[in-house]
Amino acid sequence: MSKTIRFNAFEMNCVGHQSPGLWAHPRDRSWQYKDLEYWTDLAKVLEKGIFDGIFIADVVGYYDVYKGSNFHALHQAAQIPVNDPLQLAAPIAMVTEHLGIGITASTTFEHPYTFARRLSTADHHTKGRVGWNIVTSYLESGAKNISEGGLRGHNNRYEVANEYIEVLYKLFEGSWESGAVVRDRQNRVFTNPDKVHEIGHKGKFFDVPGYHLCEPSPQRTPVLYQAGASGPGKTFAAQHAECVFVAAPSQAVLTHYVADVRRQAAEAGRDPRQLLIYNLVTVIVDETDAKAQAKFEEYQRYVSYDGSLVFMSGWTGIDFGQYAPTDLVKRVETNAIVSAVEHLAGGDKAWTIEELARWGGIGGMGPVFVGSAATVADILQQWVEATDVDGFNLAYAIAHETFEDVVNYLVPELQRRGVYATAYQPGTLREKLFGAAPLLPDNHPAARFRDIERVKRELAEQQATAVTALGDWGDRVAFIPGATR
Repeated sequence: MSKTIRFNAFEMNCVGHQSPGLWAHPRDRSWQYKDLEYWTDLAKVLEKGIFDGIFIADVVGYYDVYKGSNFHALHQAAQIPVNDPLQLAAPIAMVTEHLGIGITASTTFEHPYTFARRLSTADHHTKGRVGWNIVTSYLESGAKNISEGGLRGHNNRYEVANEYIEVLYKLFEGSWESGAVVRDRQNRVFTNPDKVHEIGHKGKFFDVPGYHLCEPSPQRTPVLYQAGASGPGKTFAAQHAECVFVAAPSQAVLTHYVADVRRQAAEAGRDPRQLLIYNLVTVIVDETDAKAQAKFEEYQRYVSYDGSLVFMSGWTGIDFGQYAPTDLVKRVETNAIVSAVEHLAGGDKAWTIEELARWGGIGGMGPVFVGSAATVADILQQWVEATDVDGFNLAYAIAHETFEDVVNYLVPELQRRGVYATAYQPGTLREKLFGAAPLLPDNHPAARFRDIERVKRELAEQQATAVTALGDWGDRVAFIPGATR
């Protein structure tokens, strides 16, 4: 039997998201991003289509690599203006019953202690339908505006992220025991203080000694999403993520990525099938191939050349504005999205700057599939069978027309073939996705922090051992001729 195909809607609290210039299309609604009705209308469409969730991307900063300024980003609304994504969780939850809500937040710009409270609050308000997309950020402009002076090195950002997520695991999983909240009206006890623990975290980047401010939410740790495609990013995803997003432009790239992440997950002691991997795709679908192709050509007339290169320059860290349209894309070492450079400059195809702008004008870095429901369904099934990917993160060309077309044309065709869900599973987002418990499984690295007092004891013992060893070494040094303490 063919593998079930899963969809997420790829969105952002901004204009146009991945399709620069299409905000000018007369049927596009993305300029209404600042209105709650935009999001509640979309949420209803997606729940009708039994999407796993809406995945809301985010950036802190602006795209100023292209031609050395942010002029074209502002001019073409290339992800600026952009609003906060987490505030969308509650209104989306209020008009839906099942739809998952994936929120992007950076380990570079959000302190773990205050962010833990915001995330737990969202998980409470949605009754356990929130996920966190863990990013380390790639825009220098964002770091400069929070007094960082500039972005950390790529590998160092993942070092920070590993400690950051450890802090969150301690707060979510270990600070409040199960049963800490008793709500005993007769004895006037709301919380048993003996079951609430300080986490005592003192690390290289963060000192968080105290208690989590929130009682445990339905999932404790919200579903963990991750989109790293570089070497450190894949390792981080394999160790921590439950849902993994990638923007592979070809089946060959995607096949290698999926196999590598699943292999690393198994090596980390996790079940590699418990990682759901989604590839970025844009689908243009209609009643017939001809109608879909005509729609795609209509969309292409609105693509912004400069807007597309604003994104490509920001994602790769390469100023494509310094090259002629016929020049070829070349590998340049940057501090941005390493995998983006690798895919464009290291793949089988030699890209000219003009081809790159045209390709990225609709849907960003992922492929675009155009055709009738039957044609697109054939393509998606073939990709799933060839690459072992679990589903697709669908970007839009026109809001909300692209998603409405997917729900009205493509979803029924996939359901008819028996490769798409016809109903949601009950429970929290984690239960819907994996059919298991609402909490992270015992083989996840977060589980070791559930007994936080044991963790603190072990750390204290390790520190004591280290101090003793250092003292012994100091005594030996004292007997070396000429040595001083």
